[in-house]
Amino acid sequence: MTDVDFELDNQADALPLLSDVALIPQAPEGFKSGFVGIVGRPNVGKSTLMNELVGQKIAITSPVAQTTRNRLRGILTTPEVQIIFVDTPGIHKPHHQLGEVLVRNARIAIDSVDVLLFVVDGTVEAGGGDRFVVDLLSQSKTPVILGINKADQQSADAESIDHSYIQLAEANGWAVAKFSALTGDGLEALQSLLNERLELGPYYYPPDLVTDQPERFIMAELIREQILLLTREEVPHSVAIAIDRVDEEPEITHILATINVERQSQKGIVIGKGASMLKAIGTAARQQIQKLVMGKVYLELFVRVQPKWRQSRTRLAEFGYRVEE
Repeated sequence: MTDVDFELDNQADALPLLSDVALIPQAPEGFKSGFVGIVGRPNVGKSTLMNELVGQKIAITSPVAQTTRNRLRGILTTPEVQIIFVDTPGIHKPHHQLGEVLVRNARIAIDSVDVLLFVVDGTVEAGGGDRFVVDLLSQSKTPVILGINKADQQSADAESIDHSYIQLAEANGWAVAKFSALTGDGLEALQSLLNERLELGPYYYPPDLVTDQPERFIMAELIREQILLLTREEVPHSVAIAIDRVDEEPEITHILATINVERQSQKGIVIGKGASMLKAIGTAARQQIQKLVMGKVYLELFVRVQPKWRQSRTRLAEFGYRVEE
C-alpha cells in the first residue's frame, strides 16, 4: 500500500465527461457525423493518433505493444462535423483468453463503424501482420483509409516503405494519408479525408464531450499506463486495475485502487524495494488523474495476486473485459 501526496496540476486540461455537459443540441444544416474505427497491428500509434485528433489525452500510450484493451471512444466536434473515433485493440494472433476477447472486439468494430482508418507503421515495410488486417478489412463494405503513421521517424528508404503500403491500398481502392501522430503533421489532410466520407447526421454526443467513458475507467487506465511505462517488459500485460472507491470532497478526491497481477514475482516488481516503485507509479498516475478531475487527488494503491486472471472468463468480466455486442 502507498499513500500518495498531492499537488494541483494544470486544471485547464481537465476532460469534459458526460456529467459535465449540457443536453445534446440540434445539429446545424449540412452537419456531418459518424463513427471512425481506428484499426491496425499492435503498437502502430493508434492511441497516440486518437489523442492528437481529439486534442486531449483520453487513451493511454506505451512503448509496449497491446496497450489498448477496451474499445475507447474519442469525440472530435467542429462547426461542420462530429467524428467519434473508436480506438480498438491491435489485431494480432491471440495467445490467451484476454487476447481472444481483444481481437474479437476489434473485428466486431470493423463492421460497426461508418469509416475505417487502417493505421500502419511507416518505419517498416508492410508485413504479414499488415496483410492479415488487409484481408479482414477487404471483407467489409465499410470505406477504408490507409494511414501511414510515424512519418517523422522515417529513414532514407521511406519511398520503398510507403510503396509497400500504397500497393495494398490501391489493390483495394483505398485512399492513403501519410502523417505523424506524434507531431501532428499531415493530420489536417487526414481529417479532410475522413470528413468527405461521412454522411449528413446529428450530434451523437454533446459538442463539449471528448470521450464517452466514465471517469473510473480512465482513472484505471491512467494507473495502468504508468505501470507499463515504469516496469516495461517486466510486467507487460499481466496487470488489471480495479478502482475500489472514489470519494469526492470539496477540496480533494480520495481514490482507492487495486493493482491485480498474476504472479507473486510481479507483485514484488510493482511494489519495488521499500515500496519505491509503487510510490513512483502512484505519484505519476496522480498527476495525470488530477487533470481528469480538475482538482487535488489523494491516491491509495494496493497490489493483489490473481493467478492466471487473463485465462479466466470470470476474472476478465470482473475487470471489465467482455466481448462487445
